[in-house]
Amino acid sequence: MKIVKKILLGVLAVVVILLIIGLLMKKDYHVEREVVINKPASAVFNYIKFLKNQANYSVWAKMDPNAEMKFNGVDGTVGFISAWDSKVKNVGAGEQEIKAIKFNERIDYELRFKRPFSCTDKAYMITDSISVTQTKVKWGVDGKMHYPMNIMLPMMNMNKMLGSDLQSNLNNLKVLLEK
Repeated sequence: MKIVKKILLGVLAVVVILLIIGLLMKKDYHVEREVVINKPASAVFNYIKFLKNQANYSVWAKMDPNAEMKFNGVDGTVGFISAWDSKVKNVGAGEQEIKAIKFNERIDYELRFKRPFSCTDKAYMITDSISVTQTKVKWGVDGKMHYPMNIMLPMMNMNKMLGSDLQSNLNNLKVLLEK
């Protein structure tokens, strides 16, 4: 009986320590990737401002081409919402809304995930003219993992996990626009 009691106290101590660590750990993450596209900034921006075009270069859209898509508003303008609902677990369900546009410079989005988990993140795409025929595109995501789930942030390595998808998206965009 003493052994069982010691094991239970040990497990309880580990849980308490993890919860305390979670209180002290960061909850926010930032991931950003970039690519240079051999096209003028206006051409690149005029393509990426339309959320419907993401179906042509997003790895997430390609995971389930049969996902149910719904759109609300005028694409390429503030307030436009692109919603998806997929039976594929890694795609899940959610929506993306254009929150702000600074013409030829930046688009800000709000991502609202409903399934397989519920959260709201911020995302953006920035275009920067390097020359008349070259544009640097940055794609970033700012998110938060609430307590006590934030304990998993170091193990998940969001920079690597999400960053590789962002880079694939940008590489796909580059190939598509440079055709």
